[in-house]
Amino acid sequence: MKTTIETMNNGQKKVINPCAEPCSVERGMRVLGGKWKASILWHLQDEPVRFNDLSRMLGGASKKMVDQRLKELEAQGLVTRHVINDRPIAVAYAITDLGRTALDILKRLKDWADEYVV
Repeated sequence: MKTTIETMNNGQKKVINPCAEPCSVERGMRVLGGKWKASILWHLQDEPVRFNDLSRMLGGASKKMVDQRLKELEAQGLVTRHVINDRPIAVAYAITDLGRTALDILKRLKDWADEYVV
């Protein structure tokens, strides 16, 4: 739907967006746009990765942040968690078929950034 601008009696402008629900881009960004989410999916594309290795791959992300994002991605069905060892606990994460559907978008984003983003 189209966004319209309405002029109020006092001369101020008010933006009216008749769309009650978030648009498709907003919904997609809620899934992939969280900090580190896209990077996590990107690093999982080839094989399952253990938690500590994934944390190292992400560099600037704290382990707490990585853990939070992995839980969100797992709840959204984009990654799965596999317990490798109970003592000491060792887990690996793998991308799901649903998560793989986002890789094409991420590849195009990467290509765009390589070409245009300084």
